[in-house]
Amino acid sequence: MHELSATQNILRIVMDHAERNHADSVSAINLVVGDFANIVPDCVGYYWKIITEGTIYAGAVLHFDRRPAIFECDDCGSQFEITREMTACPQCGSDHVTFISGDELLVESIEIVRNEKEK
Repeated sequence: MHELSATQNILRIVMDHAERNHADSVSAINLVVGDFANIVPDCVGYYWKIITEGTIYAGAVLHFDRRPAIFECDDCGSQFEITREMTACPQCGSDHVTFISGDELLVESIEIVRNEKEK
């Protein structure tokens, strides 16, 4: 269910952008998803099809740019990625680390279509 609310939020952002830019349809949405965001792209795609059916947003292709979790060592300042399990700093071995990024879910860009109207 987490993906449903995330997908609804994505749709709100896309709707606002499309309306402000007088879109006739939306062809693609580029999303940034951090590895720690707990977002399953297939689920977002599934919900997207359901909640956009019959709208100008139906058929828009969702592109997911996965971003790794980045941590910074509080002792040596080194930044490093963690992909599966929490580990100590690979530079100095310290376990005093701070989470920097990797839990984001962002709409990076939206591709809209505007049909030229005949006068």
